[in-house]
Amino acid sequence: MPQLSQIAEIYASQLFWLAIVFALIYFGIGKSMVPKIERTIDDRNARIDGDIDAAARAKANAAELETSYQAGLDTARHQAQAAMADAKTRAMAAAESRTKQGDTDAHARIDAAMGQIEVARTRALAEVEATTADAVEAIVAKLSGVAVDRAAIETHVKAALAHG
Repeated sequence: MPQLSQIAEIYASQLFWLAIVFALIYFGIGKSMVPKIERTIDDRNARIDGDIDAAARAKANAAELETSYQAGLDTARHQAQAAMADAKTRAMAAAESRTKQGDTDAHARIDAAMGQIEVARTRALAEVEATTADAVEAIVAKLSGVAVDRAAIETHVKAALAHG
């Protein structure tokens, strides 16, 4: 067959052109495209590391806010206990020195103290809700870059605080 008899004559030239094509492909892809891909991967890794660091900072900030919230609650609790102890002492002194009128006055003072405690507790919870909503809004904005409706955030925060 004439096709097979000419293989020996053109074999060397085909190997030569094969080597040239492979060299062009190697240098074309290896020297121009691979560095661009590596740069893209490095940029992506740097962005991911930055996002992870931002999330860690946001988590630390949330933990700090939680600590300050707990400290505020402890302070309010101690003040409430002190106010209750003071009201109770006054009520006992009034009860010993007066009759029925003294007892009525003592109950009025206790109710007033409890009202103040309730007002303080309501203010503290409102402040906690506002602070939590601000923190959630900031975290969502930083992590996802999406602006979330403030009313929706407040609704979710109230629901979460109501359920513990």
